[in-house]
Amino acid sequence: MNQLGLPISLNSSMLLENFVANEELLRLINQLFLNQKSSELYIYGASGSGKTHVLQGAVLKSLADDKNALYIDCSDSLPEHLVDFIDQISLISFDNVHLIAKENEEIFFDLFNRARQSEVNIFVSGDSLPVELRVMKDIKTRLSLTAVFKLEELNDDLTVMVIDSQMIQRNLKIDSKVYKYLFKNVSRDLKKLLSTLDDLDKASLQSKKPISIPFVREFLNLNNQ
Repeated sequence: MNQLGLPISLNSSMLLENFVANEELLRLINQLFLNQKSSELYIYGASGSGKTHVLQGAVLKSLADDKNALYIDCSDSLPEHLVDFIDQISLISFDNVHLIAKENEEIFFDLFNRARQSEVNIFVSGDSLPVELRVMKDIKTRLSLTAVFKLEELNDDLTVMVIDSQMIQRNLKIDSKVYKYLFKNVSRDLKKLLSTLDDLDKASLQSKKPISIPFVREFLNLNNQ
């Protein structure tokens, strides 16, 4: 799914409806969609805690409601031309503000202020509190005035729930023992796990073998694990 001609594609599986944990945050976001008044929200948390899921989910919900919305990854170049039609947007999500390049900080600050003046809902994510970000002071000050929310870190059970939800959408049923094996031998980071499972799924289809612990061990060249 593309958004207003931008080159970034959204992950259609990152819906607010299947976001696990952080129920208070979800209630807040759903309330924002019901309100007529615009709001600014900053969420932060460790890698794999679901920041991108929330921001893309909010954009997908807006698009489903036939409203213009944008998702922007701040690790990429920022599209300056957005200021020309910012007043036509209902919601804009800025992901990974902690990864923004120095040359893009002024552009971000301008876009944020233009969006705020146009009463656009603004969601921003980072890896720390606004005051701890390594960005220009004006950005930290502006983000500190938003509603700040920390994402809960996923425990193993919640991580399995997230993965299971995504695998079900692919019509895949994987034994939970495989997940525990991946936790031990690969990572507990959700992004890395999903990327590994994507690779395993492709290899499984090619070899026509199920995703089992022996298959994972062979695929990842893990011996005696």
